[in-house]
Formats: sequence, structure tokens, C-alpha cells
Amino acid sequence: MVESRAEADVPERDPESVSRFVELFAAQLVEAGMARMPARVFAALLASDTGALTSVELGEQLRISPAAVSGAVRYLAQVHLVSREREPGSRRERYRVHSEQWYEALTNREAIIKRWEEALREGVASLGADSPAGRRLSETLAFFEFLETEVEAMMNRWRTHRDELFGRD
Repeated sequence: MVESRAEADVPERDPESVSRFVELFAAQLVEAGMARMPARVFAALLASDTGALTSVELGEQLRISPAAVSGAVRYLAQVHLVSREREPGSRRERYRVHSEQWYEALTNREAIIKRWEEALREGVASLGADSPAGRRLSETLAFFEFLETEVEAMMNRWRTHRDELFGRD
């Protein structure tokens, strides 16, 4: 593994074991609908001790081109799973996962759901609430409204649970 060890007390790991985990978790993400390269980059970042790697480190670890890293990181940043940061005193960027990456991804999805709700409302108005299609759209709209409420409540419970398990950040 290319990653530099920031702390001397962090034990070395078998690069093959790390690679197996990265590929296994990436395969699970691909099965859930994520593209292969973003899945591999995300899994590699997640498996790094610092939670951050440069493009060069990612390319070497995953044996992929700089263009593949760039495309994967661009997608991951768009869906709020990674952030970019500059290395102090350098023009190189590091890509980082944060402990809140899942929260950020869900929050981003919430904005998409709100847009879907608005489109569904317009659809119900256009098709007529009493038509078969209008009723189907109304039920879909009700589902998304329910989901939105439940996700918000669930995320509040998660923050409390996370603080109990890991302490407050």
C-alpha cells in the first residue's frame, strides 16, 4: 500500500488483505448501482488509515490511470462521498472521506427526492387526481413524503446513537 503512515504506532497491514477488502467492498457497491471505478476509489479511501489519499497514491494502489482516478473522484465529490483538499505547501490534492459521508450522501438524495415530489405534484395536477395515473402518482408522492420524514427522524436518531458509541466530534 502506498499510503504514508502518519503515526508510528499504526501497525503495517498486509497489502494483499487491504486489496482484497477494497475489491470486495467495491463489488458490493457496484452491485448496489455505483460505477466500478468510483466504487474502487471510495473503498480505497475508506480503507486508508488517514481517510485521505492523493491521485498518485490511488492510481498506484488500484493500478489505474490518472484519468480513471479523476473521473471517479469527480463523481464521488458530486454525490458528496469525498471532498478535495490541498496538501499544505503543494499543488497536489488529496481526496478524503469523512465520518459523515453517509449522512452527506443521504442529505443529497433528500434534495433529489424533494425535486421528484414537486414533479409528482405537477403530474397529479396535470393528469387529474381521480385518474388511474393521477392516483398512482399521488401514492408515489405520498411514499416520498413519508420517506423524507422518516429519513430525517432516522438521521436524528443516528447522530444520538453515533455520539453514544464514538463520542461527540
